[in-house]
Amino acid sequence: MILALLDEAVACGARLSAACDLAGLSARTVQRWKQRPDGDDLRKGPCGRPGNALTAEETAQVLAVMTSARYAALSPKQLVPVLADEGLYLASESTMYRLRRRLGVKSTRPTSRSHVTRASTMHRASGPNQVWSWDITYLPTTIRGHFLYLYLIMDVWSRRVVGWEIFERESTDHAAELFRRVCSQKGIDPKGLVLHSDNGSPMRGGTMLATLQWLGVVPSFSRPHVSNDNPYSEALFRTLKHAAAYPKLPFADSETARRWVTRFVAWYNGEHRHSAIRYVTPDQRHFGEETAILARRSSLYERARETNPERWSRSTRNWTPIGQVLLNPEPMIRAA
Repeated sequence: MILALLDEAVACGARLSAACDLAGLSARTVQRWKQRPDGDDLRKGPCGRPGNALTAEETAQVLAVMTSARYAALSPKQLVPVLADEGLYLASESTMYRLRRRLGVKSTRPTSRSHVTRASTMHRASGPNQVWSWDITYLPTTIRGHFLYLYLIMDVWSRRVVGWEIFERESTDHAAELFRRVCSQKGIDPKGLVLHSDNGSPMRGGTMLATLQWLGVVPSFSRPHVSNDNPYSEALFRTLKHAAAYPKLPFADSETARRWVTRFVAWYNGEHRHSAIRYVTPDQRHFGEETAILARRSSLYERARETNPERWSRSTRNWTPIGQVLLNPEPMIRAA
């Protein structure tokens, strides 16, 4: 009967692939059926429900959490660490993604990745305040063609924003002033600290370079004519401008922009769980709290595995702290 209906559809001008999709079949299955017109339908389908599958109640609980007002904006890779910090294990990250696909739960915003070109000079950070990265980004205003300039310095090891300021124009004097102020306020001895930036004029200006030399800072620059050689700052700016709270309208003035950036930095440092540092916040890593937090997550997962061992085909999720961080690591050379 199915073959007859498909032939009728094709005779009326329909494409075979479209007709097969409507019938829930693949074109290859139809070809096999036509080769054996006297055969039977050999499709098996699922033989039974897996023994380690979530129960209906567990599925409903996971779905309720994923769609709740508190967690709806979080992807499973962000949601799992958040729940772990609250002492709650519901399902693995992959299980949550499967439920989202099966039940049609939509993401609040799309994710994308951009290619980052590696620079040739490599620096290693094994703790806070060893390697910093900084850059400048534009903030739009209500005056067409007029922008505010956000100067922002971050710690590469912890991803923490250690200093920022908004100025009306780009200037090497502003950059040097901000760097000196951050070191003074944080009580940091900048001698030997690596400061990475791109090749913009404020970064290579005489005042800035003289300040770095006087403080004993090691300057690090991207390669000439390479626009994306400052990946840590670029990733931070992307997070800033894709944040759910980023204003849809331009900033009225510098004070309005300053108030918003203050709120963003507080959220980013204290609440945002960063994917590159095992989903702890930059503050937690910067101030040495990550080891205890990740140990609690690991214990939680071990208890969950003991409760339902049939749901774990391999080891539990890796919650060991991230070690050293490389700025501009050497590209891997593959053997011919």
